Amino acid sequence: MELWYSERGIVPGLALSVEVSKVLHEEQTDFQHLAVVDTPLCGRMLWLDNIIMTSIKDEFIYHEMISHVALNTHENPKKVLVIGGGDGGAIREIIKHPSVEKAVLVEIDRRVVEVSKEYLPEIACALDDPKVEVHCVDGIQYVRDHKNEFDVILVDSTDPIGPAVGLFEGSFYKNCYDALKEDGIFVAQTESPYYNEELIPKVNKDIRSLYPITNIYLAYVPTYPSGCWTFTMGSKKYDPKAVDFSTRPSYKTRYYNHDVHKAAFALPNFVQELINK
Repeated sequence: MELWYSERGIVPGLALSVEVSKVLHEEQTDFQHLAVVDTPLCGRMLWLDNIIMTSIKDEFIYHEMISHVALNTHENPKKVLVIGGGDGGAIREIIKHPSVEKAVLVEIDRRVVEVSKEYLPEIACALDDPKVEVHCVDGIQYVRDHKNEFDVILVDSTDPIGPAVGLFEGSFYKNCYDALKEDGIFVAQTESPYYNEELIPKVNKDIRSLYPITNIYLAYVPTYPSGCWTFTMGSKKYDPKAVDFSTRPSYKTRYYNHDVHKAAFALPNFVQELINK
């Protein structure tokens, strides 16, 4: 009998179904339902509360784009914070940058980290690196307690439901601003421009109220609703559209490159209309 997992409810009227060959792990953590499944199409996948978080097939797109755009925009990123992202993919990309001395992961659900190490080692492979610190605590409280400390903060959150709701609030963005140094950069994943027409203008307004340089950029992640995904960047000093790539390090990527960096900020008209809403 065929087994299918379906993501439904996060976008009203839309379901995304994936054929599953085997359920590798399933549990109810203190925060959410967690499952790792193996699929013929996408390989192993991590699901939280019946929503696709990542897959072996396409994870590199999201993790490279949430990380390298900001890290190449900053002139000398030494200390980087990731809030969420317990699978470790963003951390793996961050430590490719030779200037990074410390990468801090703050993931509220310890089981996401542990299960990712066991079942998604290609993604979680850098979590035990000497440069990496992992704290399984509330990210909202963590940034309140760490002022003027980070060069780059990445919010690698789940969708704005359940334990991640507070990661889309203006007060949280202000605390992140305060946790950054005077030339710091903030990036958050901000969902699909097709299906989150209310969220994206709100987030953009909140970020724009804090940072002199605010931009949305795009990436295309096949296993996320619509495939088209947005990231919102706030920068205190550096313009992501004016990067001198001749001074940036080289490292191996599968999606991100300098041309993709530049092109990611070229927005379709309907996305421009959203952020001007």
